[in-house]
Amino acid sequence: MKTLSMQKQEFNDVSLGDRLPKMEVPITTTLVTAGAIATRDYFPGHHNKDAAQELGSPHVFMNILTTSALVQRFVENWAGPTARFNDLRIKLGAPNYPGDTMVFSGEISNVDEQKKSIEVTLKGKNSMGNHVTGTVSVRLP
Repeated sequence: MKTLSMQKQEFNDVSLGDRLPKMEVPITTTLVTAGAIATRDYFPGHHNKDAAQELGSPHVFMNILTTSALVQRFVENWAGPTARFNDLRIKLGAPNYPGDTMVFSGEISNVDEQKKSIEVTLKGKNSMGNHVTGTVSVRLP
């Protein structure tokens, strides 16, 4: 098992169990609110701290579409521009609040020789636990 570097990956260079390099994402108010607005999610808990606190949250919290984009960024930064996403399946856990950091980690959990695709099992963890867990299937050149 080896930790892979951030670069263009080719199918023949990766193996089952290889680990992707970790990626840290500082969670800021700007990231949370901009992600919500960019994805047209105007739910007040994603951009209005007072509204979020009325709901019982200490601060605004990240929406699932921003989380999905960060998952894609994590895998895409490693796989490179010639990789093609086949599938992305995630589950949310602990919320992402401003002032925290989410750290992504992942490893290759399946290799399909016929399709030249791999599956990455990943998690994005913050100080409260796993914010996101899931799998991403990617075709590599």
